[in-house]
Amino acid sequence: MKLHLNRSVNTHYFTGYGDGYVEINRQRHERSLVVMPGRLWSEWSGTTFAALVAADLEALAALGQEIILLGTGNVLQFPRPELMRPLIQARVGLEVMDVAAACRTYNILVDEGRKVAAALLLG
Repeated sequence: MKLHLNRSVNTHYFTGYGDGYVEINRQRHERSLVVMPGRLWSEWSGTTFAALVAADLEALAALGQEIILLGTGNVLQFPRPELMRPLIQARVGLEVMDVAAACRTYNILVDEGRKVAAALLLG
C-alpha cells in the first residue's frame, strides 16, 4: 500500500508497506527496525514477535521517546506483561498494533510533533 508523500526531507515518514517490508522515504526495508523522526535504528535486537525479550523493550525505553508503537508483524499480538515492564517503569507509552497500523499511526503522530518511535517486527 502507498501512503502520502514525505513532507520533510529531514524527517522519516512511512511511504509504503506490504507483506514483510516497509518503505521509509521511498526506501524499502525488509528487516526489523526502529523508526524515529530523525533516526533509523536498524540494529535493534528485536527480530520476531516469538523471539521478543525484555532487553528488546529495555532498549526502546532508553530512546527517550514519549510513545513507542510496537508493530508485531501482519497480526496484532500482545507481549507478555513482564516484557512491557521496562517501558512502564520508564513511563513511556506503549501501543501495540500490527505493522500496517503502526506505520499509519506513526505518520500522524510525527505530523503532530510527538516524540514517537515505531518498533517494527518484520521477521
